[in-house]
Amino acid sequence: MDAPTPVALITGAAHRLGAHTARHLHHRGWNLVIHYRTREAQAYSLCKELNNVRAGSAVAIQADLSNPGEAETLGTEAVSIWGRLDGLVNNASVFYPNPTTQATSDDWEAIMNTNLRAPFLLGQTCLPALKQSHGAIVNMIDIYSQRPLADHPLYCASKSGLASLTLSWAKDLAPEVRVNGISPGAILWPEGEAAIDETYQQSILARTPLARTGAPEDIAGAIAFFLCDAPFVTGQILAVDGGRSLNM
Repeated sequence: MDAPTPVALITGAAHRLGAHTARHLHHRGWNLVIHYRTREAQAYSLCKELNNVRAGSAVAIQADLSNPGEAETLGTEAVSIWGRLDGLVNNASVFYPNPTTQATSDDWEAIMNTNLRAPFLLGQTCLPALKQSHGAIVNMIDIYSQRPLADHPLYCASKSGLASLTLSWAKDLAPEVRVNGISPGAILWPEGEAAIDETYQQSILARTPLARTGAPEDIAGAIAFFLCDAPFVTGQILAVDGGRSLNM
């Protein structure tokens, strides 16, 4: 009997690193639940692209992860599509500057709820399915979880919390479920309100031993390693940063 096709839920998968990860896992034979919040056109375009390669292999689901009810519903719906879940990739994240003197309760809700509470609720909701498949969770953390970025206290706190959750889960959910994390360095420069100028970009690269940005495929490959190729690895947070964390 052929082995069942593995299924992964990837949050924030409509663009940037999430979309690259979706394509990478799809290429390795996974079925995918593509979560998006506002990027409906990009999510459905990605699903169409993947389904053109392998029919019926990708589905898009909308959810606002800052809303706990929607996070839980996303997990339930993701499991119900193919009746199983082998991987949960908590990739969705909110990132923008909010100095302590200017941060509001709305900032707290937006950042903490999306970056920390939603991964917890999704893991909790998906846990029975992940246990049944002996699956894995991969959390997208950040090198700033250990060495904070100025004027981003809520973002850094949320990622530090996610790092701690990763280690706690690795202990608590074993032996059925493995849990690991990825801490990217300079891969894709931030966009929108969080964008940084070229001078600052160059200063970051000057402190990066490999002296360049990484490629999105570096992150996608690391996530695939944890999901597909590391059956005896849990409780690890891998910095994919060109060595930058050595000079922070």
